[in-house]
Amino acid sequence: MSKDLVVILTALNLEYQAVRRKLAGPQVHRHERGTRFEVGTVPGTSCRVALGLTNKGNHSAAVIAERAIQEFSPVAVLFVGVAGALWDSARLGDVVMATHVYAYHGGTSEDDGLKARPRVWEAAHAISQLGSHLARVDDWADGTPGHGRAPQVRFGAIAAGEVVQNSKISAEARWIRQHYNDALAIEMEAAGVAQAGHLSGAPVAIIRGISDRADGTKSSAKDRNWQPRAAANAAAFATRLAVELVGEQAQIAMSQAEADKAHTADKPKEHVSNTAHSSTVGIMAGSVKESSVYVNASPKVTSPADLVAELDGFREHLKRHHAESALDDDTYREALAELGFARRAAGEKTPESSKRATMALKRLRGLIAESPELMARLAPLVVAAGELS
Repeated sequence: MSKDLVVILTALNLEYQAVRRKLAGPQVHRHERGTRFEVGTVPGTSCRVALGLTNKGNHSAAVIAERAIQEFSPVAVLFVGVAGALWDSARLGDVVMATHVYAYHGGTSEDDGLKARPRVWEAAHAISQLGSHLARVDDWADGTPGHGRAPQVRFGAIAAGEVVQNSKISAEARWIRQHYNDALAIEMEAAGVAQAGHLSGAPVAIIRGISDRADGTKSSAKDRNWQPRAAANAAAFATRLAVELVGEQAQIAMSQAEADKAHTADKPKEHVSNTAHSSTVGIMAGSVKESSVYVNASPKVTSPADLVAELDGFREHLKRHHAESALDDDTYREALAELGFARRAAGEKTPESSKRATMALKRLRGLIAESPELMARLAPLVVAAGELS
């Protein structure tokens, strides 16, 4: 995962420009399939933003979102732009951050009418909490003179479909307000981005500025007035959210580094001197200084239960390396499988259990050969497994 980068996607050029104005030094990044992103930095911060344009529609948004996630492995994906309000509670210029997204075109047609069968994606808890915090702090808006009252951030459902809604009395408009009466806003891309995030395991936030009321009163004159303002408000809140997300990742990384340092400091060390002189000696070492090698002491494994506990601890190290992208998905799955074989064998307490546990750990060793830290942690466990009676 790129711990200092957030992907921001928009559907319209107007929305794209609103975000781009928030970035310093944007540079073109071209995907191998031709999709172009611009990567810039939020001024005064270490937060990088990869900005991309999806064009209209959930299908296009899903494809580009998936492509961006695979290309950048971001902290999060933010979809930013304008939307229509379904109710008067969201005023023009306000920002809506989705608590969940409805793909409202899912349904079944029966003799007594169209029955709703939506798909729903909830926003990631951590992002929702952070968004609520920023709304309470309320220092994100640009505050440009002459723009009237300050915009507010509202939290609720967003409905995403495949058609532009601009009526309050059409059959579809009445159906939407009947079946999705908790939705604050309506648009055409959020469902695609939410599904891409769900399938890729990437946190997603949908942030929309209210530019119209989707009630038949939308006009070109009003669009020229409210669309840029709504897009600017959404961009301002989204970039502030991106900065906070990257800041949290930095804090987590710092805390993890301090914990690892303290854990390493608490471990007993053994000093090994090379007495082989002209030969080459291979050692799994914690550190090397001049001609001396320092290795972590072997874990105290005196029973199968001890080994099982050590293997459970090793699982957490595998998990951390995978989260940090030091292990790819396939290697991680295979490593967990071998670790599971070793753990089960160690707990069986049969004459063959020691041999089977050792073989599984040796296969695991081959999978993680490119990670010196994991190799160093695994080496004493292989020895311990072989010594079990």
